[in-house]
Amino acid sequence: MAINKAMQAALKALSYSQPDIKKSYPRYRQLETITGKRVSPFYKPWDHQVHLDGRDIPVRLFAPKIQTMHALLLFFHGGGWVCGNIDSYDKTCSRMARLTGCMVVSVDYRLAPEHKFPQGLEDCYAVAREIYLDADLFNIPPQDIVLIGDSAGGNLAAAVSLMARDRGEFAVARQILIYPATYHDHSPASPFPSVRENADGYLLTSQRVCDYMDLYAAKESDFKNPYFAPLLSPDLSHQPDTLVITAEYDPLRDEGEAYAQALRAAGNRVELHRIRDALHGFLALPPRFSHVKQSYRIIHSFLQKEGLDGTPNTSG
Repeated sequence: MAINKAMQAALKALSYSQPDIKKSYPRYRQLETITGKRVSPFYKPWDHQVHLDGRDIPVRLFAPKIQTMHALLLFFHGGGWVCGNIDSYDKTCSRMARLTGCMVVSVDYRLAPEHKFPQGLEDCYAVAREIYLDADLFNIPPQDIVLIGDSAGGNLAAAVSLMARDRGEFAVARQILIYPATYHDHSPASPFPSVRENADGYLLTSQRVCDYMDLYAAKESDFKNPYFAPLLSPDLSHQPDTLVITAEYDPLRDEGEAYAQALRAAGNRVELHRIRDALHGFLALPPRFSHVKQSYRIIHSFLQKEGLDGTPNTSG
């Protein structure tokens, strides 16, 4: 069902009433942690730490009560590289474990602006390296480990895959990118129509994306770094089998789809789905919502496939 006029008016009011994220991100973090924590124990949790440069990176394992698929989803959360943590994504990850039948490992990477690019990315890479190189850690072989992330987390998953290829320390077989940020420009000058078409009125605004990236970047040259904006990579060859899911009413829609097309053009196997009538961030909704149901059907199908046919799809 398309978004009706009453809903559009409500969304627009909510979008325009959002405070400046550059000033209010500490409050956003607190609110997200409170609203994202689990209500009931649908999973068996286990907290772990990965050591990097004399400090610990917290990770949390979400194991479904009934594991129906021998795979591990290594999850990088969204939040514009500024908000979110393993507590605020608690419900999302426990639901992911339950609905996929897979183990899910969530990474509590460092956040900007206290820790700017590439510090959070290096945390994600360090966790991935440990899990891929130590098959005994979770008793999962490397080919059954899947990188997955939403929004900024999709950006981080794509960047970790590029880094893994470039550094040659481990190989990523599959990645799932959910409404990922892949480009560096979300101003009206962006080459992507969705940045302008969905700039306001759909909760996530294009200006908010610009603000997040300003907080994430350590210097101006970061905006042109392929690990910051993977779509800028001059070489997208030898990347994992990839599932990209985008939302129709999302300023990031077109760059996510462009990344899927660029990966395919570089010789990779890619599956692309646009969820009709969906807004950015819909994965955090309860599973009774149709967009969430559709997405998990797509994810489950992707995880079961031996190969991908490369055909883009529009879901609704």
